[in-house]
Amino acid sequence: MSKFMFVTDLDNTLVNHNTSNDHDLKILNQQLTHYRTEFGAKIVYATGRSPKLYSELAAEKQLITPDALVLSVGTEIYLDGDNTPDKSWAEILQTGWNREKVIQITSGIAELKPQPDSEQRAFKVSFFLEKGDSEKILQKLDTELQKCGLNIKLIYSSEIDLDIIPQNSDKGQAMKFLRQQWKFVAEQTVVCGDSGNDIALFTSGDERGIIVGNARPELLEWHNENPTENRYLAKNICSAGILEGLKHFGFL
Repeated sequence: MSKFMFVTDLDNTLVNHNTSNDHDLKILNQQLTHYRTEFGAKIVYATGRSPKLYSELAAEKQLITPDALVLSVGTEIYLDGDNTPDKSWAEILQTGWNREKVIQITSGIAELKPQPDSEQRAFKVSFFLEKGDSEKILQKLDTELQKCGLNIKLIYSSEIDLDIIPQNSDKGQAMKFLRQQWKFVAEQTVVCGDSGNDIALFTSGDERGIIVGNARPELLEWHNENPTENRYLAKNICSAGILEGLKHFGFL
C-alpha cells in the first residue's frame, strides 16, 4: 500500500520532547516525503495545539509541511499551507455551539483554570484541571452544560488539559472530513497517537491505528478495553514507534 493518508498527533507522538536526538523523526520525515512525492500520500498533523504553538514546534523540530493541519483538538482545519481555517468545516461546527454560554457556565467553577489566551479559540474553550478534581468537576460540568441544551463535548487528557468543543468536532471527525475530500478509504488511512484526546482518531472506523510505546495511561486503558486487529501498540516510543507501526501494517 504505497498511497496512504498519514494522520499523527504531534507532542509525544511524532515529536519526542525528552531528547535532542531527532534521528527517528528525520528517518520518518524522509520516508513520508518520498511516499508523498512518488505515490501521492497525504500527511496530516492532528494536534491540540493552537496555530501559535504549532508554529513554534514546527520551527523547533523542523517538521515537514503537511497537506493539512488539524489544530485545536479538531476544531480548526488548515489546508495546503493556508493561514485561514477551512470555512466548510467551520460551518459544520457552528450548529448548536454557543461559546459565550460555555464561558458563562464555566466561570463559576473555581477548579477550572483557563489556559492562555492563545489556546482559547472560536470553537474551543480550554482549561487546566487537576486530576484529583477531574471526576467531580467533569460530571458537574457535563450536567450543567446539558441542562442548557448545548451541543458540546468534554475532552480531558494528559491528566491536566480540559477542552470544551462542539459535539460534532474532534480529531477523528476532522480526519474523516479530510478523508472524504481526498477520497481515501479507511483501509488506506493510518492514525497515530499517545493520549486521551487521540482516542477519537482510533474510533472513527476501520483506519489502521498506531499507539506509540510511550502512550499515556488513559489511552492504554481504553486500548486494552477495546481490542482490535486494526490497532497496533508499538514497543518503541514516538517516531520510532510510528515507523514500527507503519511497517507492521505494510505501509512502508
